[in-house]
Amino acid sequence: MDEHRGEMARWLDVLAAKGVLELVFVNRPWPIDLRLPTTLFSCASLTRLYLGLWRLPDTAAVPRRANFPKLRELGLCFNVMQDRDLAFMLERSPALEILVITANQTGLRLRLVSHSVRCVELGCAYLDDIVMVDAPRLERLFQWTTFGDLSEGNPNICQHSRIQIGHAPNLRVLGYLQPRENEMEITNTVVVAGTKDNIVPSVQVFAMEVPFGVRNAVKKSEKCDEPSGKVNLKFWQEGGPIKCVLSMKKVFFYEFRGSRSEVAFLKFIAERARVLEKMVAGECLSSGDNVNAKLKPLTGAKWMNKACKLELFKSPYPEVASPVFCHELASDFSFPDPFDLGYYTESL
Repeated sequence: MDEHRGEMARWLDVLAAKGVLELVFVNRPWPIDLRLPTTLFSCASLTRLYLGLWRLPDTAAVPRRANFPKLRELGLCFNVMQDRDLAFMLERSPALEILVITANQTGLRLRLVSHSVRCVELGCAYLDDIVMVDAPRLERLFQWTTFGDLSEGNPNICQHSRIQIGHAPNLRVLGYLQPRENEMEITNTVVVAGTKDNIVPSVQVFAMEVPFGVRNAVKKSEKCDEPSGKVNLKFWQEGGPIKCVLSMKKVFFYEFRGSRSEVAFLKFIAERARVLEKMVAGECLSSGDNVNAKLKPLTGAKWMNKACKLELFKSPYPEVASPVFCHELASDFSFPDPFDLGYYTESL
């Protein structure tokens, strides 16, 4: 691709002259860190832009007045970029509403300062810090499989990433958090194991990825890799009051396999959620499993809301070991709950 820089510049000039609205611009073949042509910044008409396998340009080389005044959606996939490069792109996109960062090639710190962004999606990325500094319109924050930068002492071990919620008064949807991989901080208050009162008051839909059966993982420990102890009903009861359970209206459980620890958790919710309207599990049980036997403790539970019962759905992804996620639903604001299992599964 480096041999065709002149052609790329001419193509981008033509696209800019024709007022292109949507562009997916991917660098192929190798090398995968070729410098992105600065001519791209002349495409001021863009409303949707996805860049893949590029090295973002040196900000000093970009014309001072260049910007994307109409850009609504920006996707950065498998790119090489530094903190200042990302900040520059955000600064030059005053109308941006949707930001997607996937699998960046180098470590990065995201500091969001934007009065227009409504949705942020971060996936399979090396992000030391995810900081919502000043994002008054932010409604949705999605992150899955994000890591801190590689450890200096051991290049095979990733550091934990920290999520900081500063000024984001309209944040409604937050997930997936991973207790062992993410540390969360809300207006200078670090949320750690044993802390139940530090929450984001505006959040209405929350998703977390928890390896049930790994006791210390459920307790947000960072050191346990093997099952240890029992995650049973007593475990949840002795954990103290979890205030958000009282106001839960919907609970969706992905990759439900009917283990004792999973059933115990659902029973704990059923017997305490006062306004629970819906409990749904996307099951990944094998054909030989006795579903009724596995769910017996739950059927005998004293449900706080007698009108609510467990609904089982057949998961379309039985082999998936990570949360089900759909970019289209995440960024479509007409879907109030992008984690709703009903969008992904078939009823049994």
